[in-house]
Amino acid sequence: MGTMDFKTDASAVTINLLLIVRPEEAASKEKGQREGQTEGGRGAGSKGDGNGNSRAQPRQGTDLNGTQVTVEIHHEDTSPQLIKRLSLGKGSQRLRGHDNKGFQKAEAPRPPGAKDLHAYPWDKSSLKSMPVDLQQLEKLDAYALKVNVTNSVEELVKALLKRARTDLEKVRAIWMWICHHIEYDVVGYHNKSQLSSKPRDVLQMGKSICEGYAELFEHMCSLAGIQCKKLSGHAKGYGYKTGQTFTGDSDHAWNAVYLEGRWHLLDSTWGSGSVDDSFTKFTYRYNEFYFLTHPALFINNHFPDNSNWQLLKPTLTLKEFENNMLHNSNFYTLGLLAARPETPIIQTVNGKASVSVDCRSATLFMFKLKGTDEHGLMTLKKHGMELDIYPQKTGSHKLEIFAKPSKAEASDDVYKCVLEYVVECESVDKAMRFPRDLHQPVGPSWFSERQGFLRPSHSEPVLHTNDGRCSLTFTLSKDISVLTSLHTDGSSSLAEDMGRRHVLQIHRRNQIELKVHLPHAGNFVLKIYSKKKSDPGNYDYIFNYLIRCLNTEVKWPAFPQSYSKWLQDYEIVEPLSGLLPANRNVQFKLKMHGIAKVLVQAENTYPLTQNKGCWEGTCNTSGCREVFVMVHENANHSFYSHVLKYEVETQ
Repeated sequence: MGTMDFKTDASAVTINLLLIVRPEEAASKEKGQREGQTEGGRGAGSKGDGNGNSRAQPRQGTDLNGTQVTVEIHHEDTSPQLIKRLSLGKGSQRLRGHDNKGFQKAEAPRPPGAKDLHAYPWDKSSLKSMPVDLQQLEKLDAYALKVNVTNSVEELVKALLKRARTDLEKVRAIWMWICHHIEYDVVGYHNKSQLSSKPRDVLQMGKSICEGYAELFEHMCSLAGIQCKKLSGHAKGYGYKTGQTFTGDSDHAWNAVYLEGRWHLLDSTWGSGSVDDSFTKFTYRYNEFYFLTHPALFINNHFPDNSNWQLLKPTLTLKEFENNMLHNSNFYTLGLLAARPETPIIQTVNGKASVSVDCRSATLFMFKLKGTDEHGLMTLKKHGMELDIYPQKTGSHKLEIFAKPSKAEASDDVYKCVLEYVVECESVDKAMRFPRDLHQPVGPSWFSERQGFLRPSHSEPVLHTNDGRCSLTFTLSKDISVLTSLHTDGSSSLAEDMGRRHVLQIHRRNQIELKVHLPHAGNFVLKIYSKKKSDPGNYDYIFNYLIRCLNTEVKWPAFPQSYSKWLQDYEIVEPLSGLLPANRNVQFKLKMHGIAKVLVQAENTYPLTQNKGCWEGTCNTSGCREVFVMVHENANHSFYSHVLKYEVETQ
C-alpha cells in the first residue's frame, strides 16, 4: 500500500492515517426530491441545491495506539475493499493539546446535548453562535482564497492548515476555500444521475450541488481533526413560495461543526453565491451570514430531518417552520431585528394592512405592492419603519420590503429585499387612494432631521384640514434655502408655478413656517426641497406630507407671486391672498428691512410708510387687473425693483 509522506522538517513526528475507502454504490438512487436552494426571495440572491444522490453515513474515528487514527468512510451496503495509508506531517501548526505533534484525530461526531442548545426565539444579541472576530481572520481568509491545490483533498487540507492554528481558524480556512472555489452545478441539478458528490469528484470538477458541498466540507474537517457532520432537511430556498408546506424527502444539505466544546451550524452552498431566477447561471457572491449562524436564525430557512440538530430550546415543529416568516440573510446583516406581523400572509381589515420593522440603527426602506409603491404610507422611525397598505383591488398581492443602510452614500449600496408578505384583500378603501406624486417615505424622520429640518410641528405623515388651511413649522439647523411645492391628481392638478404659490414660507431667525392654502378639497402632496445657501446648484428633494381636506366648500386663492428681490426673511402680514377684490381699498402691511422706499402700483401709485419695522398703507384696486409692490433699495437710486405681484378679481 503506497504511503504518501508530507514531511516538513527532521523533527516532524509522522502520524499514519488509515483511510478505509469503499466504492460508492453502483448506481445512486434517484430520490426525485425537490432540491431547491437559494435563500428565498427576490433581491436576496437565489441558490440551487439538493440531494439527488445516496448519502454517506457519519464517519467513524478509532483511536488505535495514540498516534495512529483510522477514519472510515462508510457508504450504504458496501464492504471494505481498499485501504489507503497516508501519513500527514505536522506542518507548521501548533495544535492545542497535541504539543506540535501534527494532525488531531477526528472523533466520531457526538450527538448534540444540553450545552449545545440556544434559546428560541432569537435574543437579538449576535448573528453568530460563537464570538468571531472577522478582522482578525482577514489575513487567513486572504491566504485561503489564494490556495490553489486541486489534485487531492488531503493536499488541499494540508495547504490550508499551514496558516491555521486554532480549530476555528481551520474551519474558517476550509469554509473560505469552498465558498470561493466550488460553484453551484446548475446543469447537474437538473440531471442528478450524472452527479457525484464524493469529495474528490467535487474538488476535481470544481462544482456540485448542496450534497457535494456538505460532503466535501465534512471530509476536509475530518482530515483537519475537526468533528463535523453533514445534515439534511428542508430549506426555504430556490423556488420557495410564501406559506408553502414541505412534504416528502429532504431537499437540502448543510453541516454542523464542533468548536470550543459546542456544535455550530453553517451552509457553504448558500455561503458561496446565488443562481438566477431561471436557475441556469450561478454567480459567486460570498455570504458571511451562513458561517456559524446563530441557530435561532438558521432555523428561519433550514429545518433538519433530526430536530436535535436545530440546536434550539425549545425545538420548532415542521408546522411552525412552515408558518414562520422568512427573514433572509439581508434582513439580519442590515441590522434588522424583528418584523410584524410574524406570519407571511396578512388579511386586510377594512381595506388596510399594516407592517412594521425594528432595526438597530437608522435604515432606509422602500416597498413594492404588486410592483408599485403607490398604495401605501411608509414612515421612517429612528429604529425602524411603519407601513400602512391600502390595496386598490381585491385578491392576493405580493408585498416586498427592501432596505439599505443609511450610511450608504456610495451609489453601489442598493436596496435589498428583506421581507416578502402576501396581502389578502377582501374590500377596497377607495378613500385611501393617494396622489401619484406622493413619495415614500411620507412625513418627517431622522432623514429630514439629518438634512437640517428639526423639531417638526407635525410629526405624523398625514395632515387633515377642515378649512383648507394648515401651517407647519421647523427649526432649521443648517444654513439652507427651502423650496416647497403642492401637488394633486386629476383634472385639477396644479401647474408647477401655481403649486409653489399655494405654499408661503415665513422665516424668523432659524425658524421656518410653511403656510398652506388649498385651492379645493382633495388629497395633496406637500413636497419640501432644500440646498445649502452657498450652493449654486439645484435643490434636493428631502421629504413630503400628505394633506387631506374633505370640505368641498374650500377654495383658497394662491399667495401673491414673489420675485427674486423679495428676500427670504421678508414677511407678508397682509394681504395674504394673491387675488384682491376689485374696486376696494386694500390694506397693506409688509415686514421688510434695508429698504429706502416702498410703493404699491395699481391704477395709481401708493407709497407705504415705515412703522416699527413694517411698511404700511392702503391702495385702491379700481381700474386695474394687477397690483405690484415695488421697492427702492437706495434713496440715491432712481429705479424700483418689483418684489410682489397680486391679481385683481374681474368684475
